[in-house]
Amino acid sequence: MLLEFTVGNFLSFKEKKTFSLEAGSISEHKENVVKEGKYKVLRSAVIYGANSSGKSNFVKALEFMVNTIKNSSKLNSTDKLNVTPFLLNIKTQNEPSYFEIVYLRLGLRYRYGFEIDNEKVCSEWLYILENDSKKEDLYFVRSTEGIGVADIFYEARIFVDNTRNNGLFLSLLDQLNIKTSKDVMSSFTSIHIRSGIEHSESAFMTDTLYQRQDYQNDVKNFIYHLNLGFNRFHIDNDKEISFKNRFKTFHKLYNNNGNFISDFEFSLSKNESSGTNKIFDLAGYIVLALKFGSLVLIDELDSKLHPILTQEIIKLFNNPETNPKNAQLIFTTHDTNLLGANLFRRDQVWFTEKDDFEATDLYSLLEFKDEDGKTIRKDRSFEKDYIRGRYGAIPYITNFQEI
Repeated sequence: MLLEFTVGNFLSFKEKKTFSLEAGSISEHKENVVKEGKYKVLRSAVIYGANSSGKSNFVKALEFMVNTIKNSSKLNSTDKLNVTPFLLNIKTQNEPSYFEIVYLRLGLRYRYGFEIDNEKVCSEWLYILENDSKKEDLYFVRSTEGIGVADIFYEARIFVDNTRNNGLFLSLLDQLNIKTSKDVMSSFTSIHIRSGIEHSESAFMTDTLYQRQDYQNDVKNFIYHLNLGFNRFHIDNDKEISFKNRFKTFHKLYNNNGNFISDFEFSLSKNESSGTNKIFDLAGYIVLALKFGSLVLIDELDSKLHPILTQEIIKLFNNPETNPKNAQLIFTTHDTNLLGANLFRRDQVWFTEKDDFEATDLYSLLEFKDEDGKTIRKDRSFEKDYIRGRYGAIPYITNFQEI
């Protein structure tokens, strides 16, 4: 389970900002919290903010880290790392970008991160904390001067000199089948990041849906549960047909007297709404997360969806009965109705806001202090307060006549 993600000097994030799913010491919605050893972890979190405040850049930051780790071993020694630092400051333009993730897996807490510029890995580190320990163990640390490997990770020492300047040591060790590195890498494969606006075909969805009947049945049950207007749907196994065109939905056909005649076939991509198409795009990832306890991060979850459908997806993750494997959902949204639906604890609500220098700040409702320096009470109307600008992270509209 994800505990923390920190990003700095990347896109609109100038300073290091940490997003946390570790539950605070508050009493509301205890069902939204998972007890993992000595840790209390949140099942879901939502991020609000004005347009261009950095919500999508947060998603891009975690996606960049995941993709860099997955693809590092595929690079040649001359390949660029394609990282974009904060460009609106002379100093940060030439400094490395920072990424660190902290998560729990099988009773261990992992802390892994790196700093990179476009040419090289400037630093990299891995620490592991056992559940019954108070001090984390250093496995390796890297700087521009070299890589230091601890005794506890002795099997990795012989590969230090094989590491490219633009390659991650962790990824190299994974390629060489070093167990600890494989354990770390497996956690990144269980992070699924999707856009709620742009939809594209997924080889993962295609392969999984047609190879595993139990998974296909779970996807069908999820879609039927949302009652999108059709009686049933069918998946064509003809792989010569594009992914979306394989889906056929069936509606009831009636005569002029209102009598049912037969089912009538629709093409999902041609005849169904954009919202229904979005549900099909996301369904596999949501079901996969709930089935295996993985993380789903969705940018603009509410786009094209009725608020009740969005709420139902959130409830599936927050409910221990529908989420027994402790999957996690993180999403960005503009839907303020969710703040008034009694779905979230204060530590599950996050905001992004840019300062006067166009750098993104990231903060939770729990840590927000009002003008009197007091934290926000749980009985506040979060939706009304947010719309009124109490928590910041809303658009500032200039008087049109003054432009």
